[in-house]
Amino acid sequence: MGLRSCAGPWRRPPRTGGGRTAEITRFSPKQKKVLTWWRRQRWEAIICDGAVRSGKTFSMGLSFFLWAQSCFDGRQFGLCGKTISSLRRNLLQDLVPYLRRLGMTVREVRSEHLLIVRTGGRENRFLIFGGRDESSAALIQGSTLAGVLLDEAALMPRSFVEQACARCSVPGSRLWFNCNPEGPQHWFYREWILKAEQRRALYLHFTMEDNPALTPRIRARYRRAYSGVFYRRFVLGEWTAAQGLVYDFFDRSRCPPAPEGPFEAWRVSVDYGTSNPASFGLWGRRNGVWYRTAEYYYDSRRTGRQKTDGEYVEDLRRLAGDRVIQRVIADPSAASFILALQRAGFPVVKARNDVADGIRVTADLLKAGRLVICEGCADLLREMELYCWEDRGTRDAPRKEHDHAMDEMRYFAMDVAAEEQGGFAATCVERRAL
Repeated sequence: MGLRSCAGPWRRPPRTGGGRTAEITRFSPKQKKVLTWWRRQRWEAIICDGAVRSGKTFSMGLSFFLWAQSCFDGRQFGLCGKTISSLRRNLLQDLVPYLRRLGMTVREVRSEHLLIVRTGGRENRFLIFGGRDESSAALIQGSTLAGVLLDEAALMPRSFVEQACARCSVPGSRLWFNCNPEGPQHWFYREWILKAEQRRALYLHFTMEDNPALTPRIRARYRRAYSGVFYRRFVLGEWTAAQGLVYDFFDRSRCPPAPEGPFEAWRVSVDYGTSNPASFGLWGRRNGVWYRTAEYYYDSRRTGRQKTDGEYVEDLRRLAGDRVIQRVIADPSAASFILALQRAGFPVVKARNDVADGIRVTADLLKAGRLVICEGCADLLREMELYCWEDRGTRDAPRKEHDHAMDEMRYFAMDVAAEEQGGFAATCVERRAL
């Protein structure tokens, strides 16, 4: 079985109740282009980029399934995200109920990362892939696909994206890309967006005004949430270079004293160093906000003496005082120190060390007031005012200087974000294998 004649327009489901799936039935002109572009033979691919919350992800996912179920029977398709969990959260969580309202039967086989979709006597399989790193290309290799959707394409390795495209060998197959902007030297921008016409790809740029589900008040909230390079990329939707201070919005004059009274939980974040500085941050949670109330910072080059793992364990113990430490989020490269902490009885988890994602997450939490730096954290505050983007290279990266407290804060922010998104339990097994 293969390519079938494309069916006519799908019946729009009735509006029943609130929520995003009810609101999204009002499509903007740009979303309507996404929903119908595949009816024209001119295009072999579609690329949607632009602002966050601009409606591109949902409309593209809906269009992908309408196209697949209208035009094919008995075929396999690829659904790709940076991770499988992020794809489920960003796309499938809202899209699958909507597909069922359209009359499709959708069955997920989670153990096989597979969706089986039936409608109008046709059945197709949708394989779910994560494109986290270079090794991910091997996961999709060998598959034969009639089409592939790549959500967050700019965050995936080039090898994975190119392998996914190469698997689409079925007659009539097409490619679907969406992403938020990165830097202007990014390979996807240079090879796909700038060459869209040459590649026979329809290119559509989205802003938040292209999402009718967003009210003006919500749009204003998103505009307030970002500044600097993040504002230009995620609000204006520009492919712009990262320049200047990483946390250019931060104002140390607004740092409060550490709150008095009890806290709900205590954690410590660690960036380990022997010849380089070591930085520990003490974090307390109150009413959903994490306060960095105190710190430890040791620079062996400044003092002329390196410390042992055992000495650092005692330094961390003094920082914690009589507080019950829920967990220590540790520098993932500090294997010997992690072992020393575990032997001393501290619960340790291995930090996530994705620099670019970590900086985004940290900036979001700081801007939202979910992380608060208290005035006594002198070394972190000093680094905040010196931590800059590297002005050379093709990828976003901060300069490797004044970054030890910055790394430790980033480890903590990523741990908080993973826990809030339900990712902590999923990564506990990996983190225990230390």
